[in-house]
Amino acid sequence: MKYETIQYDVSDRIATVTLNRPDRLNAITSQLENDLLDAMRKADLDDDVRVIVLTGAGKGFCAGADLELLQTVTETDWATADKAAIREQLLPERDFEDARPDFNKTWSYFPAIRKPIIGAINGAAVGLGFVLQLYCDIRIASDQARFGTAFSQRGLVAEHGSSWLLPRLIGISNALDLLYSARLVKADEALRMGLVSRVVPHDDLMSTVREYATQLAATVSPRSLRVIKQQVYNALFTNLGDAIESANDEMLLSFESDDFGEGVAHFMEKRAPQFTGN
Repeated sequence: MKYETIQYDVSDRIATVTLNRPDRLNAITSQLENDLLDAMRKADLDDDVRVIVLTGAGKGFCAGADLELLQTVTETDWATADKAAIREQLLPERDFEDARPDFNKTWSYFPAIRKPIIGAINGAAVGLGFVLQLYCDIRIASDQARFGTAFSQRGLVAEHGSSWLLPRLIGISNALDLLYSARLVKADEALRMGLVSRVVPHDDLMSTVREYATQLAATVSPRSLRVIKQQVYNALFTNLGDAIESANDEMLLSFESDDFGEGVAHFMEKRAPQFTGN
Protein backbone atom coordinates (compact mmCIF):
# COMPACT_ATOMS: atom_id res chain seq x y z
CA MET A 1 0.00 0.00 0.00
CA LYS A 2 1.27 3.46 -0.92
CA TYR A 3 0.68 5.96 1.88
CA GLU A 4 -0.19 9.62 1.37
CA THR A 5 0.91 11.02 4.71
CA ILE A 6 3.56 8.68 6.12
CA GLN A 7 6.67 6.88 4.98
CA TYR A 8 7.06 3.18 5.76
CA ASP A 9 10.36 1.36 5.53
CA VAL A 10 11.57 -2.03 6.75
CA SER A 11 15.22 -2.99 7.03
CA ASP A 12 17.17 -5.20 9.42
CA ARG A 13 13.89 -6.28 11.05
CA ILE A 14 13.07 -2.70 12.03
CA ALA A 15 10.00 -0.92 10.63
CA THR A 16 10.44 2.85 10.55
CA VAL A 17 7.17 4.78 10.36
CA THR A 18 7.67 8.46 9.58
CA LEU A 19 4.87 11.01 9.81
CA ASN A 20 5.32 12.82 6.51
CA ARG A 21 3.63 16.22 6.39
CA PRO A 22 6.72 18.31 7.15
CA ASP A 23 5.23 21.51 5.72
CA ARG A 24 2.56 21.27 8.46
CA LEU A 25 4.89 19.92 11.17
CA ASN A 26 3.21 16.54 10.60
CA ALA A 27 -0.14 17.74 11.94
CA ILE A 28 -2.70 14.96 12.06
CA THR A 29 -5.48 14.66 9.53
CA SER A 30 -7.99 11.84 9.16
CA GLN A 31 -5.86 10.51 6.29
CA LEU A 32 -2.72 10.46 8.45
CA GLU A 33 -4.65 8.76 11.23
CA ASN A 34 -5.78 6.02 8.85
CA ASP A 35 -2.36 5.66 7.23
CA LEU A 36 -0.67 5.32 10.62
CA LEU A 37 -3.14 2.71 11.83
CA ASP A 38 -2.65 0.67 8.66
CA ALA A 39 1.15 0.90 8.93
CA MET A 40 1.13 -0.18 12.56
CA ARG A 41 -1.08 -3.16 11.74
CA LYS A 42 1.19 -4.02 8.82
CA ALA A 43 4.30 -3.96 11.02
CA ASP A 44 2.53 -5.96 13.72
CA LEU A 45 1.63 -8.76 11.29
CA ASP A 46 4.97 -8.84 9.44
CA ASP A 47 7.18 -11.67 10.74
CA ASP A 48 10.22 -9.84 9.32
CA VAL A 49 9.57 -6.91 11.70
CA ARG A 50 10.64 -7.16 15.32
CA VAL A 51 10.76 -3.49 16.36
CA ILE A 52 8.86 -0.37 15.26
CA VAL A 53 10.32 3.16 15.25
CA LEU A 54 7.95 6.12 15.01
CA THR A 55 9.30 9.57 14.08
CA GLY A 56 8.47 12.71 12.12
CA ALA A 57 9.79 14.19 8.90
CA GLY A 58 11.36 17.64 8.93
CA LYS A 59 11.62 19.85 11.99
CA GLY A 60 8.73 18.49 14.05
CA PHE A 61 7.53 15.21 15.45
CA CYS A 62 3.84 16.16 15.38
CA ALA A 63 2.18 19.53 15.94
CA GLY A 64 -1.17 18.00 16.90
CA ALA A 65 -4.44 18.03 15.03
CA ASP A 66 -4.40 19.91 11.74
CA LEU A 67 -5.89 23.39 12.14
CA GLU A 68 -8.23 22.79 9.21
CA LEU A 69 -9.76 19.91 11.17
CA LEU A 70 -10.07 22.08 14.28
CA GLN A 71 -11.70 24.82 12.22
CA THR A 72 -14.29 22.35 10.97
CA VAL A 73 -15.11 21.43 14.58
CA THR A 74 -15.53 25.08 15.60
CA GLU A 75 -17.92 25.68 12.70
CA THR A 76 -20.21 22.81 13.69
CA ASP A 77 -23.64 23.77 15.01
CA TRP A 78 -23.47 21.71 18.20
CA ALA A 79 -27.05 22.58 19.18
CA THR A 80 -28.43 20.59 16.28
CA ALA A 81 -25.54 18.26 15.46
CA ASP A 82 -25.79 14.47 15.67
CA LYS A 83 -23.23 14.14 18.43
CA ALA A 84 -23.22 10.34 18.36
CA ALA A 85 -22.40 10.30 14.66
CA ILE A 86 -19.69 12.93 15.07
CA ARG A 87 -18.20 11.03 18.01
CA GLU A 88 -18.07 7.86 15.92
CA GLN A 89 -16.42 9.76 13.07
CA LEU A 90 -13.85 11.65 15.15
CA LEU A 91 -13.22 9.00 17.82
CA PRO A 92 -13.54 5.60 16.15
CA GLU A 93 -13.12 2.35 18.05
CA ARG A 94 -10.38 -0.05 16.94
CA ASP A 95 -10.67 -3.81 16.47
CA PHE A 96 -7.58 -5.53 17.81
CA GLU A 97 -9.33 -8.76 18.77
CA ASP A 98 -6.90 -10.03 21.39
CA ALA A 99 -6.47 -6.69 23.17
CA ARG A 100 -8.42 -5.46 26.16
CA PRO A 101 -11.07 -2.78 25.41
CA ASP A 102 -8.84 -0.08 26.92
CA PHE A 103 -6.41 -0.62 24.06
CA ASN A 104 -9.02 -0.42 21.32
CA LYS A 105 -9.73 3.29 21.45
CA THR A 106 -8.82 5.90 18.85
CA TRP A 107 -5.18 6.36 19.89
CA SER A 108 -4.73 3.87 22.73
CA TYR A 109 -4.16 0.98 20.32
CA PHE A 110 -0.36 1.21 20.49
CA PRO A 111 -0.24 -1.22 23.47
CA ALA A 112 -2.25 -3.67 21.33
CA ILE A 113 0.62 -3.75 18.83
CA ARG A 114 2.64 -6.78 19.93
CA LYS A 115 6.05 -5.36 19.09
CA PRO A 116 8.07 -2.64 20.83
CA ILE A 117 7.33 0.87 19.60
CA ILE A 118 10.17 3.36 20.05
CA GLY A 119 9.33 7.03 19.65
CA ALA A 120 12.18 9.01 18.07
CA ILE A 121 11.04 12.49 19.06
CA ASN A 122 12.84 14.74 16.60
CA GLY A 123 11.07 18.03 17.29
CA ALA A 124 7.89 19.53 18.68
CA ALA A 125 5.34 17.06 20.07
CA VAL A 126 2.29 19.14 20.92
CA GLY A 127 -1.40 18.50 21.54
CA LEU A 128 -2.44 15.31 19.81
CA GLY A 129 1.23 14.85 18.90
CA PHE A 130 1.99 14.87 22.63
CA VAL A 131 -0.59 12.12 23.15
CA LEU A 132 0.85 10.13 20.25
CA GLN A 133 4.32 10.01 21.76
CA LEU A 134 2.89 9.10 25.18
CA TYR A 135 1.62 5.80 23.78
CA CYS A 136 5.05 4.78 22.48
CA ASP A 137 6.69 2.17 24.71
CA ILE A 138 9.97 4.07 24.91
CA ARG A 139 10.73 7.67 23.96
CA ILE A 140 14.17 8.89 22.91
CA ALA A 141 14.31 12.62 22.22
CA SER A 142 16.47 15.01 20.28
CA ASP A 143 17.88 17.86 22.34
CA GLN A 144 15.78 20.09 20.07
CA ALA A 145 12.51 18.36 20.97
CA ARG A 146 9.76 20.28 22.73
CA PHE A 147 6.67 18.92 24.48
CA GLY A 148 3.35 20.58 25.24
CA THR A 149 -0.21 19.45 25.92
CA ALA A 150 -1.85 22.59 24.40
CA PHE A 151 -5.34 21.44 25.43
CA SER A 152 -6.15 24.08 28.05
CA GLN A 153 -5.00 26.83 25.70
CA ARG A 154 -7.56 25.63 23.13
CA GLY A 155 -10.46 25.32 25.57
CA LEU A 156 -10.11 21.54 25.49
CA VAL A 157 -9.48 18.80 28.08
CA ALA A 158 -6.91 16.06 28.73
CA GLU A 159 -7.60 14.08 25.58
CA HIS A 160 -7.40 10.40 24.62
CA GLY A 161 -6.59 8.97 28.03
CA SER A 162 -3.68 11.33 28.74
CA SER A 163 -5.20 11.98 32.20
CA TRP A 164 -4.65 8.27 32.94
CA LEU A 165 -1.31 7.68 31.24
CA LEU A 166 0.61 10.89 31.92
CA PRO A 167 0.52 10.70 35.77
CA ARG A 168 1.77 7.11 35.55
CA LEU A 169 4.78 8.31 33.59
CA ILE A 170 5.73 11.52 35.39
CA GLY A 171 3.63 11.70 38.58
CA ILE A 172 0.45 13.62 39.39
CA SER A 173 2.00 17.03 40.09
CA ASN A 174 4.09 17.07 36.92
CA ALA A 175 1.14 15.80 34.89
CA LEU A 176 -1.17 18.50 36.23
CA ASP A 177 1.51 21.13 35.63
CA LEU A 178 1.75 20.21 31.95
CA LEU A 179 -2.02 19.82 31.54
CA TYR A 180 -2.95 22.99 33.44
CA SER A 181 -0.38 25.34 31.94
CA ALA A 182 0.07 23.83 28.46
CA ARG A 183 3.59 25.28 28.63
CA LEU A 184 6.30 24.01 26.30
CA VAL A 185 8.85 21.77 27.99
CA LYS A 186 12.36 21.42 26.65
CA ALA A 187 13.97 18.03 26.24
CA ASP A 188 16.17 18.28 29.33
CA GLU A 189 13.20 19.01 31.58
CA ALA A 190 11.22 16.20 29.92
CA LEU A 191 14.09 13.86 30.82
CA ARG A 192 14.11 14.99 34.46
CA MET A 193 10.37 14.39 34.68
CA GLY A 194 10.67 10.92 33.18
CA LEU A 195 8.65 11.85 30.11
CA VAL A 196 11.45 10.54 27.89
CA SER A 197 14.04 7.84 28.49
CA ARG A 198 16.99 9.56 26.90
CA VAL A 199 18.00 12.85 25.24
CA VAL A 200 20.70 12.88 22.58
CA PRO A 201 22.17 15.51 20.22
CA HIS A 202 19.77 16.13 17.36
CA ASP A 203 22.11 14.83 14.67
CA ASP A 204 22.60 11.59 16.62
CA LEU A 205 18.92 10.86 17.23
CA MET A 206 18.16 8.35 14.49
CA SER A 207 21.48 6.54 14.78
CA THR A 208 20.97 6.20 18.54
CA VAL A 209 17.42 4.94 18.12
CA ARG A 210 18.52 2.63 15.35
CA GLU A 211 21.29 1.18 17.49
CA TYR A 212 18.89 0.45 20.32
CA ALA A 213 16.25 -0.98 17.98
CA THR A 214 18.89 -3.21 16.37
CA GLN A 215 19.86 -4.53 19.80
CA LEU A 216 16.24 -5.52 20.44
CA ALA A 217 15.80 -6.99 16.98
CA ALA A 218 19.00 -9.04 17.02
CA THR A 219 19.75 -10.10 20.59
CA VAL A 220 16.49 -10.82 22.42
CA SER A 221 13.59 -13.18 21.87
CA PRO A 222 10.69 -11.73 19.85
CA ARG A 223 8.39 -14.01 21.79
CA SER A 224 9.69 -12.59 25.07
CA LEU A 225 9.18 -9.02 23.81
CA ARG A 226 5.63 -9.83 22.77
CA VAL A 227 4.67 -11.41 26.09
CA ILE A 228 6.49 -8.87 28.27
CA LYS A 229 4.75 -5.96 26.54
CA GLN A 230 1.37 -7.56 27.15
CA GLN A 231 2.28 -8.33 30.76
CA VAL A 232 3.34 -4.78 31.57
CA TYR A 233 0.33 -3.05 30.04
CA ASN A 234 -2.20 -5.53 31.40
CA ALA A 235 -0.64 -5.28 34.88
CA LEU A 236 -1.65 -1.61 34.97
CA PHE A 237 -5.21 -2.84 35.48
CA THR A 238 -4.61 -5.49 38.11
CA ASN A 239 -2.97 -6.19 41.49
CA LEU A 240 0.37 -7.74 42.39
CA GLY A 241 -1.05 -11.18 43.14
CA ASP A 242 -2.80 -11.43 39.79
CA ALA A 243 0.31 -10.16 38.00
CA ILE A 244 2.37 -12.89 39.69
CA GLU A 245 -0.13 -15.60 38.78
CA SER A 246 -0.18 -14.42 35.18
CA ALA A 247 3.62 -14.37 35.12
CA ASN A 248 3.74 -17.91 36.50
CA ASP A 249 1.42 -19.13 33.75
CA GLU A 250 3.47 -17.34 31.08
CA MET A 251 6.73 -18.69 32.50
CA LEU A 252 5.50 -22.29 32.13
CA LEU A 253 4.46 -21.56 28.54
CA SER A 254 7.87 -20.04 27.82
CA PHE A 255 9.56 -23.28 28.92
CA GLU A 256 7.84 -24.98 25.98
CA SER A 257 8.93 -22.39 23.42
CA ASP A 258 11.65 -22.69 20.80
CA ASP A 259 13.04 -19.33 21.90
CA PHE A 260 13.66 -20.62 25.43
CA GLY A 261 15.66 -23.55 24.05
CA GLU A 262 17.63 -21.18 21.83
CA GLY A 263 18.12 -18.74 24.68
CA VAL A 264 19.83 -21.38 26.79
CA ALA A 265 21.75 -22.88 23.85
CA HIS A 266 23.30 -19.65 22.56
CA PHE A 267 24.34 -18.66 26.08
CA MET A 268 25.99 -22.00 26.77
CA GLU A 269 27.62 -22.13 23.33
CA LYS A 270 28.76 -18.48 23.53
CA ARG A 271 27.36 -17.52 20.12
CA ALA A 272 24.89 -15.04 18.71
CA PRO A 273 21.23 -16.05 19.19
CA GLN A 274 19.01 -17.22 16.36
CA PHE A 275 15.57 -16.59 17.79
CA THR A 276 12.50 -17.38 15.70
CA GLY A 277 9.80 -15.87 17.90
CA ASN A 278 8.19 -19.25 18.47
